[in-house]
Amino acid sequence: MSEEDDLDLNSLDDDELVQQMHDDLYDGLKGEIEESVNILLGRKWTPYDVLTKALVEGMRIVGIDFRDGILFVPEVLLAANAMKAGMFILRPLLVETGAPRVGKMVIGTVKGDIHDIGKNLVAMMMEGAGFEVINIGINNPVENYLEAIEEHQPDILGMSALLTTTMPYMKVVIDTLKEKGMRDDYVVLVGGAPLNEEFADAIGADAYCRDAAVAVETAKEFMARKHNQLAAG
Repeated sequence: MSEEDDLDLNSLDDDELVQQMHDDLYDGLKGEIEESVNILLGRKWTPYDVLTKALVEGMRIVGIDFRDGILFVPEVLLAANAMKAGMFILRPLLVETGAPRVGKMVIGTVKGDIHDIGKNLVAMMMEGAGFEVINIGINNPVENYLEAIEEHQPDILGMSALLTTTMPYMKVVIDTLKEKGMRDDYVVLVGGAPLNEEFADAIGADAYCRDAAVAVETAKEFMARKHNQLAAG
């Protein structure tokens, strides 16, 4: 596309620009996302509104199409990369303005499993939804989870597995938390292609999340409950 054909993002009104950002995220257009984030901030949008209405909503659409097999991993990674570029601009401003941090999550793929794309997508969408996310990567023995929990004191522990052979290791982690009397201190969410709700129940997890969009919704629900309990107490 030549320069003359380029869409002047500045000429769009707020609603059109947000819609364009959803499209640009979908297409993984990093430069356009950065420009649009700066335009909205220049129009006195709060960082939190830019985050939720433009980036998070855009990634939610990406997540749904990924789940439904319309988008594939390479496209999703491009979209996530574009989102990261927008987040890079917003993160310091969010901290500065004291934007609500919804909660904190430690997430990692379990021992023996080196799949990280689904987990990274969850981590990015959780971050996009206002959570602080500590992503401990792949192939994590129980010690790694315990260290991360101790260091970061999260609200939520997320575990991912893509192989039927590594799924049972999630139970090892949960059982270890039980032995240490720590299980009730954290919401444990599990996900990955071969899992289902029955499995999550059987190993003692709080919930099974079939995709990144569900993970975000589930995490928000648990945090809302926690805040209500604290307020009641």
